[in-house]
Amino acid sequence: MVFLEVFTPDTNPLGHQWLSALVAFLPVLAMLITLGALRWKAYWAAIFSWAVALLVAILAFKMSPALALASSAQGFLYGIFPIVWILVAAIWMYQITVISGRFDDLRKTFFLISDDPRVLGILIAFCFGGLLEALAGFGAPVAIAAAMLIGIGFGKLRAALTALVANTVPVAFGAVGLPVLQAAKTAGLDPLDVAPVSARICAMLCIVVPFLMLQIMDGSKGVKQVWPFGLFCGIVFGATKWIVASTPLYNLTEIFAAIITVVLAMLFLKFWKPVGGEAAAQRIGIPVDASIETDPVKAEKVDTSTLTAPRIVMALVPYVLVIVIFAIAALPPVKAFLGSADVKMNWPLLSGNLLTASGDPAGHQVYTWPWLSQPGFLLAIVAILVGLIYKLSIGAILKELWVNIKKMKFSALTIGMVVALAYVMGDSGQTLALGLFIAGAGAIYPFLAPMLGYIGTYVTGSDTSANILFSNLQSTVAQQIGQGSALGVEGMRHLLVGTGAAGGVVGKMISPQSLTVAATAIGLIGSESVILRKVLKYSVLLLVLMCILAGLMSTPVLSWILP
Repeated sequence: MVFLEVFTPDTNPLGHQWLSALVAFLPVLAMLITLGALRWKAYWAAIFSWAVALLVAILAFKMSPALALASSAQGFLYGIFPIVWILVAAIWMYQITVISGRFDDLRKTFFLISDDPRVLGILIAFCFGGLLEALAGFGAPVAIAAAMLIGIGFGKLRAALTALVANTVPVAFGAVGLPVLQAAKTAGLDPLDVAPVSARICAMLCIVVPFLMLQIMDGSKGVKQVWPFGLFCGIVFGATKWIVASTPLYNLTEIFAAIITVVLAMLFLKFWKPVGGEAAAQRIGIPVDASIETDPVKAEKVDTSTLTAPRIVMALVPYVLVIVIFAIAALPPVKAFLGSADVKMNWPLLSGNLLTASGDPAGHQVYTWPWLSQPGFLLAIVAILVGLIYKLSIGAILKELWVNIKKMKFSALTIGMVVALAYVMGDSGQTLALGLFIAGAGAIYPFLAPMLGYIGTYVTGSDTSANILFSNLQSTVAQQIGQGSALGVEGMRHLLVGTGAAGGVVGKMISPQSLTVAATAIGLIGSESVILRKVLKYSVLLLVLMCILAGLMSTPVLSWILP
């Protein structure tokens, strides 16, 4: 084997497409088994699965060890910068609102809107949770929403289930649009080709999710008594997603959706009042599983008497700043200026030696350092400005950054290794081999496309990681089955990559990481299996609905929905 040979991926190195695909599937299977069945730590599962992908690339797909390691190194670096940096900056900004005490003012503001716990459940878990997902993600929405629901009298498991189901439709645009951005980048598409597709599928599910939440919170009585509010919030949230995701501000989709929904919900409550709120306040505290919910939940008495208009406005400052700064950054002259700071470099070993299956120079021959053009830079600006506005010292602001960097060290390792795995699978031809085999499903495949995102997010705990892992595969399949379809090749690529990214949102609630976050937040560590059994049916229901929508969107029946 030549050390620096020019490598062109072979999509069928073993002579039988099914066998080549089966071997190419081994890294994904390794992740499923180690993380899903054996319950390894996520970073160990990622490291092991990457090692399997490396061996498959070298032994089965005949990629030189030097090129395989070089591809992995570039993938790991990209996982750290910009992906992990975006997450760190988002959580940094959120944590500054917490240590300043302004987040508590925002929490109390919800209690000025309504005294019905089911209404508050939708506002807190669905709307505010969506805002947290847009800014931070990474388990923060589930943890914070569940704790807040317990504070207003929800039983512990009921709070966890409500928060997990709510944390679905916002996930595709979490961390300021990072999942759809990575889905597009991995597939070689413009984000504005992918974002509208993901948003429109999730927008239709927005109508369903509040009803599932009402069922969890208060059974059939909750649905019967509060359905107008749930329907209203679902429609507004979904409509906002539909509109914003088709604009250059697509990465702020969930921020706009959450804020607009809360504002219009407040107006809605001026004209419509729920009934049965007092009785519901007693029912929501009833344990879902009395065998593990042994400590009674006591509703917290929230004192809103100290809230003033200026304090409420100050609590909203971070979210207004995010919208303003990202809007300014989207202006063509500003966007061009930020992009001018990007630095491109030829990647060692890959430059001149790595080709695509069609014989063209592979994109990974060159690496781009996106110093100012990625969301992490803008979020860092917001974090610093928020800290200064809240009168924190520079030392306190930077200390919080360091605290969060340390907290995320294992998460960073996991993400870096998952991206390294995705890079080596893609560059060696493994992803393409899988795609060619799966393309055998033909016209039926679009009905199955969301399942890859679902499985990927379950395995990795991150829709972003799942998109990096599978979006190129989705694009490959689209090229195989798009010819002669109602959408054509490019339209099919947009659909499959977009639906794959959307599929991950309903896998989020059953991922081991999300279950652990929820169990920890409610103070029932070790209850992950119980939570999984309770929430699985909602996850499967949403997945089935999404698969039907995706499949029909590939046909004239619903293809008109696509942009």
